[in-house]
Amino acid sequence: MNPIALAERLLQLIPVLFGISAIVFSMMALTPGDPVDVMLGDSLATPAQRAAMRQDMGLDLPMHERFLRFLGNAVQGEFGTSFHHRRPVADVIAERIPATIELTLAAMLLALAIGVPLGVLAAVRRDGWFDRLATVATLLGVSMPGFWFGILAILIFSVTLGLFPVAGRIGYSSEVPFVTGMLLVDTLVAGKPKAFLEALRHLALPATTLGLAMAALLARVTRSAMIDALRQDYIVFAEAKGLSRARIVLRHALKNALIPTVTVAAIETGTLLGGNMIVETVFGWPGLGRLVVEAIFTRNYPIVQAAVLLYAVTYVLLNLVADILYTMLNPRVRL
Repeated sequence: MNPIALAERLLQLIPVLFGISAIVFSMMALTPGDPVDVMLGDSLATPAQRAAMRQDMGLDLPMHERFLRFLGNAVQGEFGTSFHHRRPVADVIAERIPATIELTLAAMLLALAIGVPLGVLAAVRRDGWFDRLATVATLLGVSMPGFWFGILAILIFSVTLGLFPVAGRIGYSSEVPFVTGMLLVDTLVAGKPKAFLEALRHLALPATTLGLAMAALLARVTRSAMIDALRQDYIVFAEAKGLSRARIVLRHALKNALIPTVTVAAIETGTLLGGNMIVETVFGWPGLGRLVVEAIFTRNYPIVQAAVLLYAVTYVLLNLVADILYTMLNPRVRL
């Protein structure tokens, strides 16, 4: 791996993050609605009190001055104070981000466990009944909206069958000491198997809702890449040497077919982190996505700006990780 190329890729983050910050800041500033009016509602606050509150929030400054102040603070790791929580934005996000990371990791592991094997089997048995069935299933998977599937899952498995909880991360009766903020890990560390199973039941439906769509996409990409790899000359040569079919598929074809799969997996992981707002809202999952939705409705500008910036950094870094994995899967590929 070339350190100079890696440094150049990291430097490319600067204009990307600046552009995203400018767009999000402008959109929030131009959105109708005043945060002070949202917070005070129909209270009997005087105009002087409202003006003092606007000054305290920094809303009395021109938009360009507020943006420059935001950039200056963001470079130092400061994102201001949440209008609604009256606490540092970094602290509020730090409380919510473990729930989103846990949900994203669970959905990603489920997607990889289903999507990659399904794509490989469909390619190996191309044009057979399994391939046709997998094609229909993956097409349904990428076509179903997450919010619709989530609501349907709640109605069937929670309301009708009572197998899973409707919302939340864990029952109110369970006390789990904070270690990482991810309940599956914290319950194991604390040695509470019942709390672990309860947290797993709460996680099952939202993780499945997010993971199935990603699994369908990974299966389609893996199938196409595997079909292309199985046509290559080195596969014919391996067959002529008398290697077993399983060894040819797993050790020769799959390694090359994983390159586009890694790309899609990295992009989809970033999408899960930033695009799970609707699913978190449907399942009442107290993660960062739900926090952003609440912040948009309450015009909580600092929360939205900091969260979107975090999404952007994560998304770009995941793409960089995908490029690094390219070099590991195929040494001919360089950054």
